[in-house]
Amino acid sequence: MQERAESFNLDYYINLILKRRWLIIIPFCISMLAGIYLAIALPESYEASTVIFVEPQSVPSNYVKAIVSKDIGSRITTIAQQILSRTNLEKAIDKFNLFSAPEQEKLFMEDKIASLRRRTQIEVTRTRGADTFSIIFNGTNPELVMRVANWLAISFINENLKIRESLVSGTSDFLSGELQTMRKRLQEVEASLGRYRKQYMGELPEQLETNLRILDGLQRQLNERQISLRDAKNRHVTFENRIEARRKLQALQMEANKNLRVSSGTKPSQPEKLLTLRELKEQLTSLRASYTDQHPDVIRLKSKIEKLERNAGKLGYGSITELEQNKSENKGQLVADNILADQIQQRSEIKVEIQNLESDIAKIQFQIKDYQKRVEVTPKREEELLSLKRDYQNIQGSYKTLLSRKLEAEIAANMEKKQKGERFRIIDPARLPKKPISPDLRKLFMMAVAAGLGIGAGLIFLMDFLDSSLKDPEKFEDDLGVPVLATIPKVYHQKDTALKRLNQVLTACSLVVMACLIAGFAVLVSHGVEPIMEIVRPYIASLKI
Repeated sequence: MQERAESFNLDYYINLILKRRWLIIIPFCISMLAGIYLAIALPESYEASTVIFVEPQSVPSNYVKAIVSKDIGSRITTIAQQILSRTNLEKAIDKFNLFSAPEQEKLFMEDKIASLRRRTQIEVTRTRGADTFSIIFNGTNPELVMRVANWLAISFINENLKIRESLVSGTSDFLSGELQTMRKRLQEVEASLGRYRKQYMGELPEQLETNLRILDGLQRQLNERQISLRDAKNRHVTFENRIEARRKLQALQMEANKNLRVSSGTKPSQPEKLLTLRELKEQLTSLRASYTDQHPDVIRLKSKIEKLERNAGKLGYGSITELEQNKSENKGQLVADNILADQIQQRSEIKVEIQNLESDIAKIQFQIKDYQKRVEVTPKREEELLSLKRDYQNIQGSYKTLLSRKLEAEIAANMEKKQKGERFRIIDPARLPKKPISPDLRKLFMMAVAAGLGIGAGLIFLMDFLDSSLKDPEKFEDDLGVPVLATIPKVYHQKDTALKRLNQVLTACSLVVMACLIAGFAVLVSHGVEPIMEIVRPYIASLKI
């Protein structure tokens, strides 16, 4: 019994469908009529697209680097936002008189703009070596759709040119401003570096070697001056002693001569006067033992001896021998006075020499201290100068980089003005669409057929499920547990036969109607609604007349 219940009886379902055929025919016809009505009544929507090619710059990037290096997808998104902006869409509405239908005049501007945005699409296609994108616009008027799509493409290209020019101009202006600022900073650092060099001239690192050489030279000069000063002081002491001794001797001689004249009225003896020349000669001999003939003291002493000899000649003595032989007191005294005056003069000259040497030594010591200070502060100046130079080099490097970028920006700007850079070019303008994209008649036809058959089949099986009458003798045996001995067939009267024939005729007519509806819908799907309506309209007009 369970196996019988689970078995599938095809004849039963076929008979069931034939028995309740009107549950399929009527919903199917209604569904087809609804589909045909929707195909005719629904507004047709057309779509037009413009294909734009992204043409790369004609000048190789190795020679001229483009400033606009933004990704094409990002740039298209940016331009799309500008094209779909409220201002631009309002221009399109005014230009093409969109939403001019009576039922659309009362729409708010926000609703119109939102509708345009929904009907506009921008699709990017990325391939190797080439980038393209399409601007797609849809609407009910095919000619208007074509015109709007082309206008949007032109607006897209113009906006791209404006954006590129704006980017190039903005970059150039920015670099110009930065370059001017950097130039001012560079001039300030150059001025600071020049002031620093001027302020600390002589203490700079490159002058260290010169300062050391000058310092060595000054040290040698100081040593020489100190040696000369020591010699001059020794000579000054020597002359001081001699002058003092000479004065004492003269005083003693004068005292002795005076006493001698008083006592005997005679002149002093000559040997006392000859001691002066002998002392000079002894002094000359002593100096020659210590110095050469080129020494200033030796030369000066020789000059004094010659001068005494000349003075002796002027006084009437032919030579020193004659002077020694002369016992005259006056002449001897004159020679002694000359020798004393000469020694005093030499002492004065040595004193001046000492003063000059001390002045030179003071100057040299001052210069040595100055150059020692310069040498000591040179490391500090070197560190400060390195810091200034480092700042100068950094700013100079930044300035050179900005200057190079500025030149590149100017070249790129010229390239953009001559349209040698990357640009958008329309390769497939929008054309007048012939076939609407909605409603989709094929999908509508399939939906109508599926709806009609589905509703009919559902009704048949629903009524069969709700029918509790006995339909099969075998099921009767299973349900009651009583065997069936015989079945009595249904007896048809003449009236029943007539109704059955009428039912068959109506079924045939309904099948013909179904076939006509399917054929008509298929014609609409294959040829389109508008061509068929153009053929049908004259007949409809004639019927109205």
